[in-house]
Amino acid sequence: MLAAAVDWTQVETVLLDMDGTLLDLHFDDYFWLEYMPQRYAQQHGLTLAQARARLRPWFRAVEGTLDWYCLDHWHRRLALDLVALKHEVAHKIAVLPHVPEFLQAVRRSGRRLLLVTNAHPRSLELKVGRTGLDIYFDRLVSSHEFGAAKEHPDFWSRLCRDERVEPARSLFVDDSPAVLQSARRCGVGQVVAMCAPDSRGTLREIDGFPGILDFRAFTGTLRAAAAR
Repeated sequence: MLAAAVDWTQVETVLLDMDGTLLDLHFDDYFWLEYMPQRYAQQHGLTLAQARARLRPWFRAVEGTLDWYCLDHWHRRLALDLVALKHEVAHKIAVLPHVPEFLQAVRRSGRRLLLVTNAHPRSLELKVGRTGLDIYFDRLVSSHEFGAAKEHPDFWSRLCRDERVEPARSLFVDDSPAVLQSARRCGVGQVVAMCAPDSRGTLREIDGFPGILDFRAFTGTLRAAAAR
């Protein structure tokens, strides 16, 4: 893994993903791969194996599109109240280590701080309600507001226009290879991969992108830059 180093002199805006970057991806992996299939199987009189076999092609068909992240789409498709199901396991939502310290350092530095997520607004509401991370951000941006997922260039053009973001003078951190590639293609100046998105999963190395295991290194370099 190529360790990431940020040139803070070139950063006006910090753009951060939510799930797998600020929040432990274990919640989402558990919900989509374990809990929801179990509840779907119960509701439709299927075994867990049968439920997973039915769900798999539906997931693949919309992966990387806004529908993949849309609770309304899955409510129609699955006939399940996904918001209610997420609330049932909301105790598993957790902030990754060393995140609050980094967010505090960004705020103190005077840089603009935006959360940019593909999460549906109701998922976003649930998660910030559980974690309180919204207090650090100038704006919380869901891709559903723009009608395009972060994998699509339309998301980045709308974000830069509506939020007056200068992409070349921005830092973006995410755990998705497709999203990182999209951000780079759209001119984001410094693009960094989160390599430990799931506290119970294996480390990920994303080819072509510098990576971090957590935000400690960034917090230190940001404080050092502010002290100069």
